[in-house]
Amino acid sequence: MADNPALRAVAASGLAHEIVEYGVVHSVQEAAAARGVALDRVIKTIVVRRGEGDLLMVLVPGDRVIDWSKLRGVCGVSRMSLATAEEALAATGYAPGTITPFGSATVLPVIADASMAGLASIGGGAHGVAINLDADDLIAFFAARLEDVTRPG
Repeated sequence: MADNPALRAVAASGLAHEIVEYGVVHSVQEAAAARGVALDRVIKTIVVRRGEGDLLMVLVPGDRVIDWSKLRGVCGVSRMSLATAEEALAATGYAPGTITPFGSATVLPVIADASMAGLASIGGGAHGVAINLDADDLIAFFAARLEDVTRPG
């Protein structure tokens, strides 16, 4: 089993969880199938920029995408963008496709989409590794703001 900061962090969290290892995937649809979960249970962790050096994480169900207008309204800013791969790696310690709030090199604010409920299958800090846990536990553990910030993908 992969050993990385995310798995160490979730193990230390005390949260009930399951580690799922699977092969290489090329889409969120493939990730859902490989994890044995519905597409809306796969949680993408997206690092976004509010301003120069001002980053946050947005937890987005696999069947949804960020609604930038809603997210700007929630954050009270007029402009936002995706962090570059380099910015995300520097802030989290994880490469794109492996980013998770668990074990992140920098503690970033977290916004969770309001549609999240039940099982959450979030990235496990390495390709082919997921952490399955209850969405409410995930949201509470990171003191995430639960907001309507997505639209169907």
